Amino acid sequence: MTSAAKPSALAGSGVHSTYPVHANLPMAQLVAHALRRNEGRLSSDGAMLVNTGVHTGRSARDKFVVDEASVTADIWWGNVNQRLSPEKFSVLRGRVQAYLQGQTLYTQDLYAGADPVHRVKVRLVTTQAWSALFARNMFIRPPDAELVGFQPDYVILHAPAFQADPAIDGVCTATAVALSFEQRQIIIAGTEYAGEIKKSIFTVMNWKLPAEGVLPMHCSANTGQGGDVALFFGLSGTGKTTLSSDPHRKLIGDDEHGWGPNGVFNFEGGCYAKVINLSKEAEPEIYAASHRFGAVLENVVADEAGRVDLADGSLTENTRSCYPVEYIPNVDLSGRGGQPKNVVMLAADAFGVLPPISKLTSAQAMYHFLSGYTALVAGTEKGLGAEPVATFSACFGAPFLPRRPEVYGKMLANLIAENGADCWLVNTGWTGGAYGTGHRMSILHTRALLRAALDGTLADTKFSKDPFFGLSIPEAVPGVPSEVLDPRAAWADKDAYDRTARELVRRFEANFAPFANGVDDAVRAVAIRTAA
Repeated sequence: MTSAAKPSALAGSGVHSTYPVHANLPMAQLVAHALRRNEGRLSSDGAMLVNTGVHTGRSARDKFVVDEASVTADIWWGNVNQRLSPEKFSVLRGRVQAYLQGQTLYTQDLYAGADPVHRVKVRLVTTQAWSALFARNMFIRPPDAELVGFQPDYVILHAPAFQADPAIDGVCTATAVALSFEQRQIIIAGTEYAGEIKKSIFTVMNWKLPAEGVLPMHCSANTGQGGDVALFFGLSGTGKTTLSSDPHRKLIGDDEHGWGPNGVFNFEGGCYAKVINLSKEAEPEIYAASHRFGAVLENVVADEAGRVDLADGSLTENTRSCYPVEYIPNVDLSGRGGQPKNVVMLAADAFGVLPPISKLTSAQAMYHFLSGYTALVAGTEKGLGAEPVATFSACFGAPFLPRRPEVYGKMLANLIAENGADCWLVNTGWTGGAYGTGHRMSILHTRALLRAALDGTLADTKFSKDPFFGLSIPEAVPGVPSEVLDPRAAWADKDAYDRTARELVRRFEANFAPFANGVDDAVRAVAIRTAA
C-alpha cells in the first residue's frame, strides 16, 4: 500500500509528509524497493545483504530514557538508562520529524507479544525499505483484518542517516536512541544497525510487563513432545539460539519471552541469529533459514556472485541473520507454551572454570540470573587482548532493563518456586584450560547434557559439590565422558585451575556487591558461600 496523503499510515508519529509513504508492504515488495534504492544486494540464495556502516552493534552509550514525572522513581538510572529531559526530547523529536517529512517513508504496523492480553502494538516509521523488512521479519505480523484502524501503542521514528547534535539535542554523539514511556515514542537516529529497532521494543516490554505480573526475559524457549517448556538464558555468543533450535523440540522463540500466570509467550515473530562461523552441520536450521529469500544478512561478506562467507569477520564479528520464525522447520507458530519445567542459564566461560552442567538451587538461580556471566575473548569483540574478559550483564540483558535488576530477579525466583522448575547452569565455553590453553566445549557434549537435563535423566544421578561455587555437578551423564564433567579434572595443571577459579570467584563477588542489599538471606548466603 502506497500513499502520499494517507494520515492513518503516520498516525501517532507527528510526521506530516507529502512524500510517498509505503505502508505495510509485504516481504517481496520491500526487497524490491531496497534493491531499487541500492540499499543492499541479494546473496546467491536470495537473502538481503546489507552493510550497516560504522555501527555494527548497539550504541549502548547513546541510549536515553526521558526523565518524566510518571516514571522517574522506577527507572534504573545510570549508564544503562541515561536521563534525557522532556524538553531536550521534544527538540530531538521535532528535528527528526522535520527530517522525516522530507523523505520517502516506509511504515510497518506490527505486534510485540504472542499473548494478546499483554502485547504491544508497534508502528515503525523509517526511511529504509530494508529496515522495514527487518522489522517485518522480527515482530509479529498481524492479519490484514487487524490492520484496519490500527492504533499503535508505541511509535518508532527511525532516521538512520539523521545526525543528532549534542549541543542542541542534549545527547552525547551524533547517534541517539531515546525512549519516552509517557509519550510512547522512540527516536532512533544516526545508526543503521537494525538491532536498535528490536531492542527498543524489548525495553518497552521490560517496562510494561512487570506491572502486569509477567516477567520479561532475554531468553529463548522451546517445548518437548510432552509439552514441557525449557527456557535458555544467555548473552550473545553463549549458544542461546543454537541450543534452543533443537530438531527434537519445538521452538517457541529464540530471544525474548514473557512468563506469567498463563505460561510463556514469545515477544517476536522472527529470529536474529549471530552467524559468524555458522556451521551447516552443527546448526542446520539457522544455516538454512539464512540462505532463503527474505532473510536479512547484516554485515555478512559475500563475493561478486553473492556467495556468502560466514567465516569472514572483516566487517564485524557481530554478523547477523534476521528471518521470520516460520523459516525454522520445527517451530510452534502460536509462540506460546505452558509453565516452564526447566530453566537453563548459559555461560561461555573462557576461563575454563565452570562445569559443563550443574544443577542450581532456587537461590543459586537468582544469584546467577542477577550475575548474568559470560567471558569474552579476542575475536568476539574488537579491542580485546589475549586474556579472557569476564562480562556480567544483570538478568542476561542489563542494557534493556528500565527497572532495577532485583525487580526481575525476585519475579524469576517466585515463578521458579511456584512452578517447581529445575534450574541448570551450562558452560558452553572452555574446558581443560582457559582460552588459549584449553579447548571449546563440544556442542555434541552440550546437547547430550541438555537432553539429559530436559528429559529427566539427571533426576536420579548422583551429584558432587564444586568447592569454589558450591555447584552440584552430575557424576555421570550418558554420552559424555566422565572426565569432561569435572572441570578441575579436565585441567592438566590442577594448581592453575585453583588459581583461575579463585580469580573468577573474586570477580563474581565484586560484581554482585551492588545487589547484596536488595536480595533475601538465601541469595546472600549463596554470595557469601561463593566468595568464601
